[in-house]
Amino acid sequence: MAPVVVLVGAPGCGKTTVGQALAATLGVEFRDTDTDIESMAGKPIPEIFIDEGEAHFRALERAAVAAALAAGTGVLALGGGAVLAEETRAALVGHRVVHLSVELPDAVKRVGLGAGRPLLAINPRATLKHLLDQRRPLYAEVATETVKTDGRTPAAVVAEIAALLPR
Repeated sequence: MAPVVVLVGAPGCGKTTVGQALAATLGVEFRDTDTDIESMAGKPIPEIFIDEGEAHFRALERAAVAAALAAGTGVLALGGGAVLAEETRAALVGHRVVHLSVELPDAVKRVGLGAGRPLLAINPRATLKHLLDQRRPLYAEVATETVKTDGRTPAAVVAEIAALLPR
């Protein structure tokens, strides 16, 4: 079994909001690997970064993605940095992966000052620009489709993704 669709994209692209609405539209389960990581660790992601560091978080993330892909959940949202791991990119081959693309102005509006996002704690705008530049090619590498989210409502994005899925 495989997820109906896997959502990837930068912070602020709408993976959770769109994912939850898409799952409701399709009548399937929604799963977010960031939530899985927090459950595994027994604490919020910012605390994992502070207490154990980014390397430990990324190891938990790789395990969470592998488990979620194997479980075959309906709509699966991956954390923004999950695609940094080569083994995660390899695991996504053969899955329907939608890259929710977002440009810097919309991402900044949606993310705000990065509360609860450890990588955006210092100079959120510059850091977010760097993350977008670094990760955009990786999102493109794993994506079977790309859907632009800039200036669009979650409902419009959900409708576009739902139209891409086999009936």
